[in-house]
Amino acid sequence: MPIAVLLGGPSAEHDVSIVSGRAIAAALEGRGVPVETWLITLDGAWWRLPAGALAADQPPIALDDPAALGAEGPWSAAGALEGLAARDPRPVVWIALHGPFGEDGTLQALCEAVGLLYTGSGVAASALGMDKVLFKRLARALEMPIVPFEVLARDEQQADPLGAARRLEAFASRLPDPRLIVKPARLGSSIGMTVVQRPDEPPELERALEVAFGHDDVILAEAYLAGARELEVAVVGEGAACQAFGPGEVFPGHAFYDYAAKYEAGVSRTTDAPELAEGVRFRLQELARAAFTAIGGSGFARVDFLMHGGRIYLSEINTIPGFTPISLFPILCRQGGFDFGGICQRIVELAVERAGRRPTRRLRRADLP
Repeated sequence: MPIAVLLGGPSAEHDVSIVSGRAIAAALEGRGVPVETWLITLDGAWWRLPAGALAADQPPIALDDPAALGAEGPWSAAGALEGLAARDPRPVVWIALHGPFGEDGTLQALCEAVGLLYTGSGVAASALGMDKVLFKRLARALEMPIVPFEVLARDEQQADPLGAARRLEAFASRLPDPRLIVKPARLGSSIGMTVVQRPDEPPELERALEVAFGHDDVILAEAYLAGARELEVAVVGEGAACQAFGPGEVFPGHAFYDYAAKYEAGVSRTTDAPELAEGVRFRLQELARAAFTAIGGSGFARVDFLMHGGRIYLSEINTIPGFTPISLFPILCRQGGFDFGGICQRIVELAVERAGRRPTRRLRRADLP
């Protein structure tokens, strides 16, 4: 089947998505798979990129003017997807978008509406994975280990700024370490995240809230675990049959694993062979599979953990993890025998397999109750 790789997107993770999508497209082409790439710009326009438009050394900003590169478009999301769905054979859509629109169930729902196969999790699982508040509430209900957190909505903060600040201050005062991490509820790549050293100092807390609310209307304040180990597990497959690889470990070059620490060369380092007891390794894999199945995940995901004071905490799940040169997900998949191109192709196969299990019967009037 031909593959349509979607990259970019109207989110703050636009540039990271371009790096991931470019690597995925090149890997699939290297395995002889027919691939076309579609750029979704920051304003939501869809462009079909010509061959050679995604040079390996090209910065994401070079795609800010797709028309100048000879791209075809622009189309609306509906127009582009309907055009793909009208082809014979229909391509499989490889969703390489990170963040809102591409990772939160929106694009998945659009693909469902026109009958296109797509990689990764479905609508509900994507929405649960993207929304950190919903995911943490689910994890807490299932008695998975998570750090203490508080949720604050923009309308609540605007209605009573002083009361909202006092609630977060009171939450911080009950923690062994009063520092907080404040972040948007539905974004990734550590964008909009701030470590609040003194929650009882109004200017510092206000600034953190302003930054987070600049990206979302719901924010999350979590306990800050100083010196915690950052561990990641790759999950591949479907349901109870999914496999977990890893963990890998991240050694952030900054106070926490922020955007620069994640994507600027030489700031952080990673390993796919961290020093851990076998029991800890098994527990991390077990929790990763449990989190993946709890949201109804499909295809692949990366599950992130913190380890502090000998305790493991489930941090979040990423239903479209990064495929950048320093991303741990594809590296960890080597433990399952997949090279970079192999895991990209396996994700396509899982999408096709999932579609084959779904009922295809169309209802008629006589079928209705």
